[in-house]
Amino acid sequence: MAFTWQPALFPAEAGELTRIALDDESWVDHAVGWLPNPDGVFDEFVSRLPWAERDRLMYGRRVAEPRLTARWPDGSELPRVLEEARRSLSERYGVEFDSVGFNLYRDGADSVAWHRDRIPAEIERPVVALVSLGTPRPFRLRPYGGGPSRLFRLGHGDLLVTGGQTQRRWEHAVPKQRGAAPRISVAFRHSSGPGPER
Repeated sequence: MAFTWQPALFPAEAGELTRIALDDESWVDHAVGWLPNPDGVFDEFVSRLPWAERDRLMYGRRVAEPRLTARWPDGSELPRVLEEARRSLSERYGVEFDSVGFNLYRDGADSVAWHRDRIPAEIERPVVALVSLGTPRPFRLRPYGGGPSRLFRLGHGDLLVTGGQTQRRWEHAVPKQRGAAPRISVAFRHSSGPGPER
């Protein structure tokens, strides 16, 4: 499937993103409808990616994660719209996003519990950019260990970027939601650096 690149839809100026301070060193940037043609991108990813179910050790036993995950196949170029998104985000946040992963929430029974991303300690100020495709689902952030949460409803090409100490001091979850339709989360991460604060 061919995608039409529309660079004007990718924000270059701070005014096109909403920055939310979570605490004195943690922030998120939020932009609604950031990715062009999100429904077409969603359809391609659902049909083309090698989706698989992972399991993890919990309370001494292996349990299946209630969602599917994927990586873009080795040796295959990213679709142009995704590569342009990666470049735009890398330039804006001063890091080289060199990893992209995908999570598919098939329905409202799929979810992910409160957690922090596993990020190497040498990355002092990690930046993680999430692009959400498909039907909006609740995405919650709360201080690590508990406390009041902030709610974002992410889907249809929305962008949420975490920066500063967000990945260290805050945790996030996608709770179950009865009757929810499919949603894909695309996560861009970097393996070096901190970039400049913006």
